[in-house]
Amino acid sequence: MGLKNKIFTAVILTALTAQCAFSADVWVNDLRRIFLNNSAVIYEINLRTFGAQDINKNGIIDFDEGEENGTFLNAIPKLDELRQKGINTLHVLPITPVGKTKALGTAGSLYAALSFNSLNPQLGSKDTALSLKSQAIKFIDEAHKRNLRVIIDLPSCGSYDLYMQRPELFLKDKTGQSVVPADWTDVRLFDAGSEIAVNNDVYTLYKEFVDMAVNIGADGIRADVATNKPAKFWKDLIDYSRMKDPQFLWLAEASESWTEPVSANAVFTPYNKLLEAGFDGYYGSYFNLKNFKTGKELTNLVQTTRANLNGYSSPKAVIGSFTTHDEMSPVLLNGTKFSEMIIWLNATLPVNSYFVDGFDTGDNYIYLWANKEAFRTFTDDDYYFVHRGKIDIFNFSRAPGAKNDELLKTFIVANRMKRGFVTMINNGKFVPLKSSNPAVFAYAISYNGKSIIVMGNLNFRQNSDTIVSVPKLTADNMVLPIKIDSVPVTQRGGFKVLLKPGETIVLALDDLEVK
Repeated sequence: MGLKNKIFTAVILTALTAQCAFSADVWVNDLRRIFLNNSAVIYEINLRTFGAQDINKNGIIDFDEGEENGTFLNAIPKLDELRQKGINTLHVLPITPVGKTKALGTAGSLYAALSFNSLNPQLGSKDTALSLKSQAIKFIDEAHKRNLRVIIDLPSCGSYDLYMQRPELFLKDKTGQSVVPADWTDVRLFDAGSEIAVNNDVYTLYKEFVDMAVNIGADGIRADVATNKPAKFWKDLIDYSRMKDPQFLWLAEASESWTEPVSANAVFTPYNKLLEAGFDGYYGSYFNLKNFKTGKELTNLVQTTRANLNGYSSPKAVIGSFTTHDEMSPVLLNGTKFSEMIIWLNATLPVNSYFVDGFDTGDNYIYLWANKEAFRTFTDDDYYFVHRGKIDIFNFSRAPGAKNDELLKTFIVANRMKRGFVTMINNGKFVPLKSSNPAVFAYAISYNGKSIIVMGNLNFRQNSDTIVSVPKLTADNMVLPIKIDSVPVTQRGGFKVLLKPGETIVLALDDLEVK
C-alpha cells in the first residue's frame, strides 16, 4: 500500500520542534500577518471560568467556601498548557463590566456590557496590590511571553443598566421603546447611525473601547454581531485603531448564511461590506457542518468561501467556525468522532483554526444546576440561566474541561502538524475528490509535487464503504499516514476504504501533486 511510517515520524518531529521566534522583552504584534496566512490557532476563553477554583467540584463557585472565579491573574498559570497544545492566539470573551438588571444568569451575561471604557471587576483578584488594569496588562504580557496573541471581544449591545443611564445611545422603535435584538432580553440595541451619518456618541463609546484594548496590550478585536452596525462605522473605527497599531486585527462575527438583521429596526451590513470596510476576516459558514449530509456540501462550501475571500484591496481570511460559544458541544451532537473531524478540518483547510475552551478534552457543557433556582445570585435573576450544551457565559461556574485524553492527544498533534501544512494550504490548490459514497467528503491540497488527502464520513451512525478517486495515483506512490483508523487500499486512480461512523482519514502523498 506504500505507507511509510518512518516519514510520518519525521514529519511529526519536524512539526513538534518548529518554533516561532519571539522576544520575551519586547512584543511586536504580528497577529494580522499570521491570521492572513491562515496560521492562527485560536482558543476562545471566558476569563470568568478559565482559571476558576471549584474546590468542591459542584460546578458553581461558592465564594463563602473560599472558592475563586476566574480572573486575569489565575488565568496566567494555565497559559503554558495552552502553548503546549499548539495554541498561538487567544480569543478572550468580553472583559467589560456586565449589567445586573433584567439579567440572564447569576453573574450576568458577558455580552450585556455596562461600560465600554472600563474592565469587569469580576475579573480582578483580591490577593494582589495591583490595580485591575495592571492585572489585565500582566495577563496579556504573560500571554505574549509565551508567544500567545490576544484578541479581545467587543460586545455588540449595551446592558439594560447602560440603557437606563444613557438612553440617547440606543435605538428606539416607532413607539419610542428601546429595541430588544432577537431574543436577547438582557440587552438593548445601539443606534450606530447609518452609512450616511454615523452616530458620534456610539462611535465615541466604541473608540474608547479600542483605546482601552490597545492600552492593555491587546493584539486585535473580535466584533460581536458586526452585521448590526453600518460599514462606515466600522471603517472609521478600524482606521483609527490602525493608526495606533498597523497589525491590529479585526475579526467580524459575520457569515454568508446570515442575511437578516437581529431586529426589524436594526441595520444589516453583509459580510462582504464588512470586509470592504477593513475587517481582516469573518466567521464564514463552517458551523453548518453539523447539518451536512453529503460530502459535496462541505467541499462546495470550501470553494465558495475561497471565492468569497477574493477581490478585496487587501488580503482576507476566515476562521474554522465549526464550533464556537454559540454552537452546541460537538460531542453532544455526534460524539468524539465529530470533534476529531473538526480538529483535522481546521488543520488541513485554508482557515485559521478555532476552538472553544474545553473542546480539546471533550466537554459537553452540561451543568447539573442549569436553569434551576440559584442558592445565591449577584444579579436580579434568581436562576442559573445556561444554554444547554454551550459554555457558560452567565454564571460564576467551573472551568471548562473533561477527561478525554485521546481527543487531547489528537488536538495537540493536529495543531502542531498544521505548521507543516500551512505553506501547502496557502500556496497550493484545493481539489475536491469524487467519492462513490455521497456521505463521504474527500479533497486534496496540492503544491510543489506533494499532496494532502483528507477523507471523512459524515454518516455518524453507519460505516461508509467508498472509493475516492485520485487521478494518476498508483500503488507505487509514496503514501504517508497522518491520521488513520481504517486502512485505505491504494489502487490505480484512487483509494478504497471502509470508513467507520464519523471517521476522518488524513494522508500525505510525497510524490504526487493532485490536479
